[in-house]
Amino acid sequence: MLIKISAYIILCLALFGCSEPPYTNIDNAQLISMMKQGVAVYDIRRIDEWMQTGIIENSQRLTFVSANGRLLPNFMPKFTQSVDKNQPVILICRTGNRSAVLARHLMQEMKYTQVYNVRNGITHWISDGNPVVR
Repeated sequence: MLIKISAYIILCLALFGCSEPPYTNIDNAQLISMMKQGVAVYDIRRIDEWMQTGIIENSQRLTFVSANGRLLPNFMPKFTQSVDKNQPVILICRTGNRSAVLARHLMQEMKYTQVYNVRNGITHWISDGNPVVR
């Protein structure tokens, strides 16, 4: 188990290092402002997570990975059908980690141009007293 954790940490450091991400991290105030401007929010968590915490009103729900961390085969086709590469999109997950991985992929590999990651995710949204719907 310790070897797996060490390998994961080394992989993360190698992949992400200290470089600036190609996407933009936003906080809750910026999220509110962008939602008022009509920018779409995609909650990429799993169904059980949505049920546990609720979601931000009007956010789109589209699960990115399974509970064991595997990319769901229907995610990318659904996402790319819904979001044009040149329109702004906001991604949110539980703590901002999964959405950061997806944001990086969309910018670097899929050539999206305006991807925003909610830093600290829905947990920080809720801890700041912001509303959710169940």
